[in-house]
Amino acid sequence: MTDKTLTSRMSSPLDLIPEIAEVSAALFKATGNGSVPRTTFALMHLRAGQIVGNTYLTVFHSNTLRTAGESEERITAVASWRDAPYFTDAERAALALVEGVLLPNRHGERVTDEVYAEAARHYDAKALATLMVAIGQVNFFIPFALIGRPLPGKPQAEQWT
Repeated sequence: MTDKTLTSRMSSPLDLIPEIAEVSAALFKATGNGSVPRTTFALMHLRAGQIVGNTYLTVFHSNTLRTAGESEERITAVASWRDAPYFTDAERAALALVEGVLLPNRHGERVTDEVYAEAARHYDAKALATLMVAIGQVNFFIPFALIGRPLPGKPQAEQWT
């Protein structure tokens, strides 16, 4: 491990652009309407962190799931959710949506009619819209994690240099 991996690349973006706190709070409020369990969002956000290959996001969302009482099996199996026996059909549909948005499909559209139909079987219109906001929420923070490289596993005040 080099010294480069032990420091963030920048100071806290929140210190530089305080309005980020308002955006973050609005996204958290929008996803907190009760139509989808918070655990589902954490699973989706963990999967997003895995897809973009970011340690900060994967550690953060794994810890969020642990704090919520999730088992190590469920947390670990997010990477291989398609054949893991630990997820509900609704959680699988949510994970398929986040993958559809974040992963390219060489054979057509990213979120296929089949993926949408499966999600619609488990979520009403408000919950589907909330899932979209949750995907947008993690996508809002991905550039901060990839470009700024906050320190994984550190308290918020110590994540940035």
